[in-house]
Amino acid sequence: MKVKKKLPYILLFVMLAWHAVLFAQERFPRPEFESGYVYPEHQMPADRAPVWEYIDLAVLIAALSVAAWLALKKRSRNGLVWLSVFSLAYFGFFREGCICSVGSIQNVALALFNDTYSIPLTALLFFIIPLLFALAFGRVFCAGVCPLGAIQELVGFRTVKFPRVVESIMISVPFVYLGLSVLSAATESQFLICRYDPFVGIFRLNAPYTMAIFGALLLITGIFVNRPYCRYLCPYGVLLNIFSRFSKKHLTITPSECTNCRLCEDACPYNAILPADLARPLVEPEKERKRFLTWILLVPVFAVAGAVIFSSLSPVLTGLNSDVRLAREIRAEAEHGIPAISQAALSFKEAGTTNAELFEKEMHIHERFRKASIWMGLFLGISFGLSLVSLSTRTRRTEYVPHKGKCFSCGKCFQYCPVHLNKIKNDKA
Repeated sequence: MKVKKKLPYILLFVMLAWHAVLFAQERFPRPEFESGYVYPEHQMPADRAPVWEYIDLAVLIAALSVAAWLALKKRSRNGLVWLSVFSLAYFGFFREGCICSVGSIQNVALALFNDTYSIPLTALLFFIIPLLFALAFGRVFCAGVCPLGAIQELVGFRTVKFPRVVESIMISVPFVYLGLSVLSAATESQFLICRYDPFVGIFRLNAPYTMAIFGALLLITGIFVNRPYCRYLCPYGVLLNIFSRFSKKHLTITPSECTNCRLCEDACPYNAILPADLARPLVEPEKERKRFLTWILLVPVFAVAGAVIFSSLSPVLTGLNSDVRLAREIRAEAEHGIPAISQAALSFKEAGTTNAELFEKEMHIHERFRKASIWMGLFLGISFGLSLVSLSTRTRRTEYVPHKGKCFSCGKCFQYCPVHLNKIKNDKA
């Protein structure tokens, strides 16, 4: 029994460790081929007619509308599951996972920080529209539209919950991943989200073995720890979390007044149900105000600390850029006699570019990373500070409600609410 309980933890650790292996695998030179074979930088689907981009956009809006109706009005868990099947088939296998709203973060970051890049209208709309729906109806994009979430939702048969301390640490990872993805795209280094997408290779049936293993680990882990990628890695989920907190309408556990029966207390596999706290002892208002003001005043401190830390890490982060890696390889050959034998180094030598030009370009990239790393640190520091502020904010709840930011609007809690079940019986009668 102890081994079974620890299995989800072991799988999650292996999954995250393998993700680190994927980032580190480029440290070693690839094998060279005498045939002149050149490795493709990115695996991209074949070009399609422009009209398909607008068809995809129309399907996205329609799917989001249906998801909002099923979650808020119809309150149908089965309907959301079938919508997930459709989204997986269309946006996943048919559309081959590109372009998706998750990856569009990189297009937006590249367009904001580089005047030479013009973002396609459809990519911009794929980024904006799910956020607008989140602002209006909550995370209905996660409920049954996102193919990455759909493939995990359909394998989640058991529920294992982590301790709150572990959960608190894990949910901070997407913020760092979002910062690194924006930093990498803004500096024209690489598209991290697309490059390390665990499921796009499955959708296209041509994944490298490393990504196939990573995707398989996620799906196996997802049997026990529901939606591991969505909860502990997805960078777009950070934005949806923020926008959903201000949603005008949102999924509710019960269709009418909550009876506080507590049957839904442990129903959510994502720990997104906030219990009623009528029995919670009152805290002196003066103490609550002092604690709140303390964390508010510490937010700028966290922001400055984040900026200093990531500014000092910028020389390490520049390794995301291929030109910087090339410059380091050429410098190692010139100064220490270590042969530069990578394909990039051989191409550089054949191009006739001087070392001085390459090193000058490297310094320019270093400066861009230094400035961008400061903004990344500010973002992460402010996010950390505001999360502590939210924890110090107490509101008295008279009923069980979903956490607007963490709730995926999946509807799993419906079947635990007797008020909801009685309503279904009455409707059938």
